[in-house]
Amino acid sequence: MASFFLFFPTPTITGSSKSSPLIPLHPSILPQSLNFCPFPSRFHSLLTSSHFLPLASISPDALPFSDDPPQEDPLHSLAEAQLAVSEYLQRFGVLEDEAVSIASNSPRFLKMLVDAVRELDETSMWDSWSKERGELDGFGFKEKVASMAMEKGDCGKVAFLESVGMNLSSAMNVARYLSGEMLPSLIYKVKYMKALFFSGSGDGILIGKNARRMMTNLSIPPDDDVQQTLSFFEKIEARRGGLDMLSSNEESFGLLLESFPRMLLLSVESHVKPMVEFLEKIGIPKERMRSIFLLFPPVIFFDTEVLKSRIMAFEEVGVEVTVFGKLLLKYPWITSNCIHGNLKQIVSFFESEKVPSASIINAISSWPLILGSSTSKLELMVDRLDGLGVRSKKLGQVIATSPQILLLKPQEFLQVVSFLEEVGFDKESIGRIIARCPEISATSVEKTLKRKLEFLIKIGVSKTHLPRAIKKYPELLVSDPHKTLHPRIKYLRQRGLSERDIASMVVRFSPLLGYSIEEVLRPKLDFLVNIMKKPKKEVVDYPRYFSYSLENKIIPRFRALKGMNVECSLKDMLGKNDEEFSVAFLGNKRTAEH
Repeated sequence: MASFFLFFPTPTITGSSKSSPLIPLHPSILPQSLNFCPFPSRFHSLLTSSHFLPLASISPDALPFSDDPPQEDPLHSLAEAQLAVSEYLQRFGVLEDEAVSIASNSPRFLKMLVDAVRELDETSMWDSWSKERGELDGFGFKEKVASMAMEKGDCGKVAFLESVGMNLSSAMNVARYLSGEMLPSLIYKVKYMKALFFSGSGDGILIGKNARRMMTNLSIPPDDDVQQTLSFFEKIEARRGGLDMLSSNEESFGLLLESFPRMLLLSVESHVKPMVEFLEKIGIPKERMRSIFLLFPPVIFFDTEVLKSRIMAFEEVGVEVTVFGKLLLKYPWITSNCIHGNLKQIVSFFESEKVPSASIINAISSWPLILGSSTSKLELMVDRLDGLGVRSKKLGQVIATSPQILLLKPQEFLQVVSFLEEVGFDKESIGRIIARCPEISATSVEKTLKRKLEFLIKIGVSKTHLPRAIKKYPELLVSDPHKTLHPRIKYLRQRGLSERDIASMVVRFSPLLGYSIEEVLRPKLDFLVNIMKKPKKEVVDYPRYFSYSLENKIIPRFRALKGMNVECSLKDMLGKNDEEFSVAFLGNKRTAEH
């Protein structure tokens, strides 16, 4: 008799165009408590006084039953099947409204039951199957569906797990894993986890971007937790929208539960809530916690003592407790075993390169992803920087301000070096440029650096003068033309300076294009013209004028010279140090600076 089970249809989900989702309840008719369901109803509705009603206007071809002609009204069968599953769920303590919602959002589970009942009916085996189980003869369709659901033995978990986004096969596997859980308790945990992982600020695209960055920059062997997270990311990436959909509950909640079913065995009250409270204590706002949990789901399995041990490890290398929360938001994998084990190796490597401790701490704090890199990979970039004369303190300055350049691929770095050589710099000069403005190393040659050269040439800087302009102000190569360069040129033109004047000023003193209009250019030009009564031509000859403090140098020296009725150029007035100025104009008396 047990061989009758062989007639049960295999719960395989196909893409047949002859099959479409079941039609569940209309949400506007149901009580508000239906909102418990992590996803809104995905289908149209069938309602009766018992929540289900056949809609004769819908073609039977649209129903997800077998391709054979139905022996009875398929819409009536659908409504009865949904009602049967709803009542079945209520046997396990699920509230009626919740049971109706689950039945309405588990179409594949419902189809599996209906197909199994129909196959037994069509082969005239239902009577013998039911008698084997001591059930009464004359069961109606609804009773048969309920009996078949009970026979599955999952206590309603499969239907519920499908309703929260899992495919049927995954729901069946996870239901077996959670066999010891009561269904009402499982529903409560799922609602809590959904709120924890998928409520918060609208930073979904940023979370996806961070996930890709974490995957790309990991070059040490992952531990089991990180490997499981990588597998989860790969599943999301394979879906439409990729990792940008990581924070979308509809797309990824089911995959999250499928990948980490153990989280549904955790006690919300004694484990998860204390974890949340601990994270709040170290400075992580509750609305931003989802970033941590989505980027490293296994962290939810750690107890607070494990997190405290991770904090202590960072304290030992000089990272303050108050900084740890910020690091966790930037790079949740710092709580993993593999990153924890790599921390001291990274610090020891930098110390061996004579990088100052303060620079090491700044590098870790600003770009913790370097902790996922192997020391051999970091050494490749350090060697290339060393070849340009960037070492020890200079290397410390580089990694303190732009530690991400250590994660560059060597060929990307060499492309930037080759570009600067083509402009006219030797290796020593390139090293000084990179030490002053490390972000140049991580800039695209084609998309950024070449375009900046074209911009400088366009405003009148000749190719022979490009090295001079860049050497004085390397930041030109990474400045935004629209937000920084164009507005300053436009302002100087409005003040009466010609294109040729501006080009001459940029060649002589290129930092000019980095100064604030309102805080530097406007007040100093106004003082020059309105108070000092000098022509604007003076700043064309000496654009370094804009680099001096108006309050601490320009005004005091102007007053000192005016008091002695002395006229001189801006260069003579400002280009001398205090002693030289005193000797030249004040008869060896020191300038009254105030």
